[in-house]
Amino acid sequence: MKRILFPTDFSEAANAAFVYALQFADSFDAEVIILHVYDLPIVEAPPLPESTKEIFDIVELNQFESFREELPALHKIAQNKKLDHIKLRNILLYGDLVYNINKVCNEENIDLVVMGTTGASGVKEAFLGSNAGAVIANTQTPVLCVPKAAQFHHQVKSIAFTTQYKDKDNEALRKTLELAEKFKAKVYCLYIKNDDDPADIEERINEWKMYYKDNNIDFFNIAGDHIEQTILDFIENQQVDMLVMRTHKRGFFESLFHRSLTKKMAYHTKVPLLVFHEN
Repeated sequence: MKRILFPTDFSEAANAAFVYALQFADSFDAEVIILHVYDLPIVEAPPLPESTKEIFDIVELNQFESFREELPALHKIAQNKKLDHIKLRNILLYGDLVYNINKVCNEENIDLVVMGTTGASGVKEAFLGSNAGAVIANTQTPVLCVPKAAQFHHQVKSIAFTTQYKDKDNEALRKTLELAEKFKAKVYCLYIKNDDDPADIEERINEWKMYYKDNNIDFFNIAGDHIEQTILDFIENQQVDMLVMRTHKRGFFESLFHRSLTKKMAYHTKVPLLVFHEN
């Protein structure tokens, strides 16, 4: 992990995520790229093309000045956390947030996107336009979603990893264990039992236990009809500091561990959610 992208709107939720971006950068000796994306105004039938250009130039200049004025506050946060040695770079772009995140991820070879979430309820949690949910659904780069509630708790000593004990989960688990080693954290491998459990599930569980026996990991296999609530209860009962999920496009567990659930967990957890994507 060499480059971490931190999209920000300079909100309190974004600032909470910035601390995690700094901590990850510190642990992996990486740099943080600060990205701010803004929209240009909609101009209806201007009399002259020059007028439109003038309006856009003014907006661009104002955004640049605002961006420059906000940056010292981020540097102050880094200084207060004794993380001001982290290399920071700044990028200001206009247009669609997800498009620009993907653009920067490709151009800069980004290894991780760290962004804040403000939480949601009711119909809002399914709103595809929400930033964190849209980024989770439309990028292949791992995404760390940090809820505003995590701003006063920046330790990562225990990590829960949800799994179906599929071969495809191994890569994400190995990355999680690498991360845990950096933070000296314990990993809890969590499987939610279901009536549709495959016949060989116990065999697969035992194979994983043997394969990962030399790692700092425990395995929890819990029955629960309400998958989301079971995960949230586990986080609270085990005092988990970070949740890791992998998005699944298909499979017998599709109704449980899919993009919609992953996006929903990004809003409902009080701890950061790290999302790995299925290639």
